[in-house]
Amino acid sequence: MRITVIGTGYVGLVSGVCFAELGNRVICVDKMEAKIDQLNRGEVPIYEPGLQPLISANREAGRLSFTTDLRASVEASELVIIAVGTPSLPNGQANLSYIEQAAAEIGQAMNGYKIIVTKSTVPVGTNERIRDMIRQHTEEVFDIASVPEFLREGTAVSDTLNPDRVVIGTDSARAAECLVELHSRLTDHLIVTDIRSAEMIKYASNAFLATKISFINEIANICEKVGADVTKVAYGMGFDKRIGSSFLKAGIGYGGSCFPKDTQALIQIAGQMDYDFKLLKSVVDVNREQRYNVIRKLEGLLGNLAGTTIGVWGLAFKPETDDVRDAPAFEIIAELHKRGAQVQAYDPVAVDNFRKEYGSDGIVYCSTAREAAWQADALCILTEWKEFQELEPLEVEGWLKSPYLIDGRNIYEEEQLSGTNIVYYSVGRPGMNSGLKEPAPLLSL
Repeated sequence: MRITVIGTGYVGLVSGVCFAELGNRVICVDKMEAKIDQLNRGEVPIYEPGLQPLISANREAGRLSFTTDLRASVEASELVIIAVGTPSLPNGQANLSYIEQAAAEIGQAMNGYKIIVTKSTVPVGTNERIRDMIRQHTEEVFDIASVPEFLREGTAVSDTLNPDRVVIGTDSARAAECLVELHSRLTDHLIVTDIRSAEMIKYASNAFLATKISFINEIANICEKVGADVTKVAYGMGFDKRIGSSFLKAGIGYGGSCFPKDTQALIQIAGQMDYDFKLLKSVVDVNREQRYNVIRKLEGLLGNLAGTTIGVWGLAFKPETDDVRDAPAFEIIAELHKRGAQVQAYDPVAVDNFRKEYGSDGIVYCSTAREAAWQADALCILTEWKEFQELEPLEVEGWLKSPYLIDGRNIYEEEQLSGTNIVYYSVGRPGMNSGLKEPAPLLSL
């Protein structure tokens, strides 16, 4: 099949490359000339394991190309996939300007029947607006469909080629047949539904996963007060098939390009329908507040943070990605700077992206984990990179000025800390919080 993918961000680039890997002829389009030039040089603008070799192999095979020429790409294709960004507006609504621009340009380039697929996460009813906008510019016959993505950064290639399910929303039997054929090599779990339900499935899925994260963080906070271990609680919960074990890892909350944006957008969608989504609002509040536990624990250890030096390991919102969008590190480092602390920060791949977004006020960017921890008054782990997990706490203790370690991702186990003098705080595991232990209160029965 001849496919054009509009947008070369995480969703567009990974989707396009994977469709080429399946044997389709794919053209990836982006208005940013610098990004297209980079891709044509064989360079990848995002850090995503496994993506580089697939790009190289499919370019050499002639199945994959990159261009800024949207019109020519649409004219040459049977299937056009919209995968542009839908960032949040200040009020939390999704910004659809890139979607609208793409729809208008597609309409102007139409030269025969095509299927227009939206992979971008969009509010319910957006695909119908896309259809109306395209119709303003063409009399050609076309169909629209919503095929939302469910990839995870860091495992995006695997998630695309081995999805849990593929959701296809369309009111056209012709489009449904084509899209089922296209995706049938990926999974047997193909869900064909109406367009609005497909749009809602994406938002509902992300909102539910965000809810699980905020829920387990609330449980972790209670565990710290009653003397329970959240990792054991989550382990026991996970065996219940109604609950499942995924997304039950306590920490400092979710970030990234999807959960924060999509939860806010769904709250706005509900509000526009005169419905107050109280549960999801609480999920967002819990997530925001969870990040500040790091600050509270540092103040409990060091008192006034003015004049202190705080080491930070991890700037990306999760490991195996250089994406820093809505990473907890932003708010935590900003609060440290506000309180007069100097930050020494390190991340294996995300330093450049973080520097572009945050700047350099009150922060020294380091080239190694050791440099970030060196002579710091305390060390905070904000991203669970494997590199950090492989460092021995005894060695880390020797780097620090004071042996204070705030583990916001629970990367260390008790046996790793034995034999050290580290004053340790993790999330929801009070039995491991050496130097910070408070006896669990007796509960009234």
